[in-house]
Amino acid sequence: MELNTIKPAEGAKHASKRVGRGIGSGLGKTCGRGHKGQKSRSGGFHKVGFEGGQMPLQRRLPKRGFKSLTKGQTAELRTGDLGRLPVEEADLLVLKQAGLVPQGAKSVKLILAGKVEKAVKLRGVLATAGALAALQAAGGSIAE
Repeated sequence: MELNTIKPAEGAKHASKRVGRGIGSGLGKTCGRGHKGQKSRSGGFHKVGFEGGQMPLQRRLPKRGFKSLTKGQTAELRTGDLGRLPVEEADLLVLKQAGLVPQGAKSVKLILAGKVEKAVKLRGVLATAGALAALQAAGGSIAE
């Protein structure tokens, strides 16, 4: 393949709309803009949400709530689930493969919920103070 032979996919390019080319084109005279008014003039348009000077809807309604962009990226791992691990050492990838953590998780935090059955060495996992103490008491550890 050569750079000078690359072409767009079939049907990817469309001819631009040619307006004002007579009655037979279907877009003659007013060119699809209707009759008169601000939207029929060149350069005559207003910003999104403009209501002719009336207070716009997005300013009439109160501000409310917050949507976190990072929600769902940190998964919780319970100390009781560590017994289901097939290996003694684990990181994020191993936890995902074992089905203990969702595939979309970018980080994992170990929380204290249940007993730690076996000594497990975790890498790159965050932990609460209680979960860390329980893991260390069972002979496990967490490395950065």
